[in-house]
Amino acid sequence: MQERDGQTWQFWIDRGGTFTDIVARSPDGTLATCKLLSDNPERYADAAVHGIRTLLGLAPDEPIPPGCIGAVKMGTTVATNALLERSGEPTLLVITRGFGDALRIGYQNRPELFARHIVLPELLHERVIEVDERVDAAGLVVVPLDTARAKQELRTAFADGLRAVAIVLLHGYRFPDHEQQLAEMARHIGFPQVSVSHQVSPLIKLVARGDTTVVDAYLSPILRLYVDRVAERLDGNENGPRLLFMQSSGGLTDASLFRGRDAVLSGPAGGVIGMARTAAMSGLTRLIGFDMGGTSTDVTHYDGAFERSFETLVAGVRMRAPLMRIHTVAAGGGSILRFVDGRFRVGPDSAGADPGPACYRNGGPLTVTDANLLLNRLQPDHFPRVFGANGDQPLDPAATHQGFSELTGEIIAATGRSDLTPEAVAEGFLRIAVENMANAIKKISVQQGHDV
Repeated sequence: MQERDGQTWQFWIDRGGTFTDIVARSPDGTLATCKLLSDNPERYADAAVHGIRTLLGLAPDEPIPPGCIGAVKMGTTVATNALLERSGEPTLLVITRGFGDALRIGYQNRPELFARHIVLPELLHERVIEVDERVDAAGLVVVPLDTARAKQELRTAFADGLRAVAIVLLHGYRFPDHEQQLAEMARHIGFPQVSVSHQVSPLIKLVARGDTTVVDAYLSPILRLYVDRVAERLDGNENGPRLLFMQSSGGLTDASLFRGRDAVLSGPAGGVIGMARTAAMSGLTRLIGFDMGGTSTDVTHYDGAFERSFETLVAGVRMRAPLMRIHTVAAGGGSILRFVDGRFRVGPDSAGADPGPACYRNGGPLTVTDANLLLNRLQPDHFPRVFGANGDQPLDPAATHQGFSELTGEIIAATGRSDLTPEAVAEGFLRIAVENMANAIKKISVQQGHDV
């Protein structure tokens, strides 16, 4: 743990929805790894910090020595999973009167030209306030901002429990005065998260700018809570390490500058870069990346250069921000299996790390991981022993078998199909999960003009 020749420890962390993986380089250049459940409140408050302390050989209450760590570089799916599971902060949209439905109407695109059932992107904001104001494209105030009425409606929303607000005015990207007044008003009322379009996405096009601002307001609170928690535990003194986070574009940024709109593909972006660098060692440049985690599966295409987009659809939500071109579906090892209305359903909600799948020894629901375990596609002897009260036990096949036996009984009672077995039920769920992932691969391949 001691420094040598002025060198320090370096840490690279992938904080997923289910597992957190850590690679560390000691001052003498030795590499070490650590794998932990991302959420295990009975054993530690934060997996990344606990893993760092474990690799440093520190006791639970022992402080991290000043100057011991040089940098911590982290990719996280905190924002990705919150978007997939729709578990972000309830958000208020403030927009110019007459445009309250603009984000719902969108662009009227028809990606599936012959589809008779059109599924619109799901809105993240919970409530809309249309304010009396209007500035034209040349900056002339057509309708002055009605501050009294706007303040009253903001106070009502705050009293009803909303704490995140996205402010998007018609020409606010170019003439932000009214947006600035509303933002100051919202902060004075007490909104802890205020996202303003001329700061989040200062470009023309109301819909894309509005969607991105809403995403920022929706995700930033949960992201900031996590970032601050990690920074507080690592940076308790002036000699604390530099904390950097991977952005959706594939670049790193300081923890203090990390925000919702840049974090949607934080974890997956690191996987794309790792895939490309690893393949390059073998001389490969034409790749399709498949990254299946506990909560989501990410698919990407690489043809010798990193493909980025500025306006894209992520988890059913339109965004305009620099991002790696990655297609994400809510289908991972932790995706919960349910029999609903006579049909098998996989996800999109995930068991996460706490309680995790049924086989994680914490009373969790049946998941894709359990289906693979029941069908012997996962071998407990080759899976990390990080479960149980002390974090040292293997997967529990008995809990998985009991869960599928009970679920099979429920399906038989509902359908009358007495020929079903737990294995057949597990196979049926996996077939749906595989179809979801295959569709993701096909979609990104078609987008890039390749046949599958």
